[in-house]
Amino acid sequence: MKEFELEIITPSKVAYKGKVNAVTVPGTLGSFQILFNHAPLLSSFEIGRIKVKQGETTSEFTTGGGTVEVLDNRVLILADSFESKEEIDVERAKSAYQRAKERLSSHSKDIDISRAEAALARAINRLKFTGNL
Repeated sequence: MKEFELEIITPSKVAYKGKVNAVTVPGTLGSFQILFNHAPLLSSFEIGRIKVKQGETTSEFTTGGGTVEVLDNRVLILADSFESKEEIDVERAKSAYQRAKERLSSHSKDIDISRAEAALARAINRLKFTGNL
């Protein structure tokens, strides 16, 4: 398979940079895969998993959503978060899960429901990825 350049940037760092054969992104209408010579694209993506294929190796990472740009065999992903299994703090994810569940069940008018739902979705994504949910 032919290779293209992939760069993944989070607010705190360049999380990934290198040549790859394929990348799969959790799009807002379902996951989509980018290969060599993909048509130009600008899209948002959701909380989920990003899969990166280099040769025979496929690596998987969690993400909190973001945007992806494809142009001339270069892919730029601006991700809210991008973590391998080893980078995930399971205890922190469990605490975030519990806090979000409590906020959503409190039915308080002071709770930002959409923010609590997003926090819950991120925590569930991390806990499922690490096998803790």
